[in-house]
Amino acid sequence: TNVESLTGIDKIKYERDLKHYRDYMSCIDYAREEGKEEGKIEGKEEGKKEGKKEGKAEEQRRIAKSFKSDGIPIAVISKNTGLSEEEIEKL
Repeated sequence: TNVESLTGIDKIKYERDLKHYRDYMSCIDYAREEGKEEGKIEGKEEGKKEGKKEGKAEEQRRIAKSFKSDGIPIAVISKNTGLSEEEIEKL
């Protein structure tokens, strides 16, 4: 139907319903944007944790490699770095 052809109460109802619809869509858009922002924050935090974990593991491998080249027994290196003996042997 054509909005201009509505009269009195029908036009008021239409405008009220249109306002409710627009308000609802604004809420949905806001929630969507908040969810995206929250996801970005969580992603950054997860990335930081993963980076720290990977950095620590890399440092443990570097230390193990250095100990191995100094002739320290693999079992001792494993015990002190937390790396498996197999991983140390591959270094």
